[in-house]
Amino acid sequence: MAAISPRKVEETAPALVGPYESAGVSLRKHGLDGLRAAVYLVLDRSGSMRPYYADDTVQALADRVLGLSAHLDDDGTVPVVFFSTDVDAVAEIALDGHEGAVERIVAGLGHMGKTSYHLAMDAVIDHYLDSGATGPALVVFQTDGGPLSRPAAERYLCKAAKLPLFWQFVGFGDPDSRQFDFLRKLDELPVPAKRTVDNAGFFPAGHDPRRVPDAELYDRLVAEFRTWLVAARARGIVRP
Repeated sequence: MAAISPRKVEETAPALVGPYESAGVSLRKHGLDGLRAAVYLVLDRSGSMRPYYADDTVQALADRVLGLSAHLDDDGTVPVVFFSTDVDAVAEIALDGHEGAVERIVAGLGHMGKTSYHLAMDAVIDHYLDSGATGPALVVFQTDGGPLSRPAAERYLCKAAKLPLFWQFVGFGDPDSRQFDFLRKLDELPVPAKRTVDNAGFFPAGHDPRRVPDAELYDRLVAEFRTWLVAARARGIVRP
């Protein structure tokens, strides 16, 4: 059973009924129906991301993540970390009033900088630990390029492997770009030589991520999450 009922989604966010239904299909397909988990969204706000904010591609991703979160978490909100050279903002996007939420938040953030993964990762880790949560969390981490400090990003990912956090990286832009070579490396870091469990996945969403069908997007968001969940439970990172 979903954390938030179809009726409540229809009443509070009617535009998200379709994504919500598609998310439910993917969760059932991957054996995750009824799972309770926190969902985080991390959004790249580097200068090269400007077109994706201007044409509402970022908002579209946020909406679809909300549709997924409604199945996993009953509070109807997704914590969102906006990052560039530093952490630009930590905010929430809710089912109620989700339309235009990204634009409202970024309107007051000023300059769009470069790309520091590890600072955004640190913000997610702090938020999770400060919340007192003990259950699993899916972190949807969107970016259009590699980080300023690759060693720092790798170090944070490996340290975070001991926590119940799974990092699903989503690339915006040319799928064949070498900008994503580092994310492919993170996806394949050895276990247990580098990290306790495989706690990350990556997939490129292409030049126009809005064209990725809901069913495909949700399958990609949860498939490796399911694999991680099994491994994390076996290692005691996630409680049964």
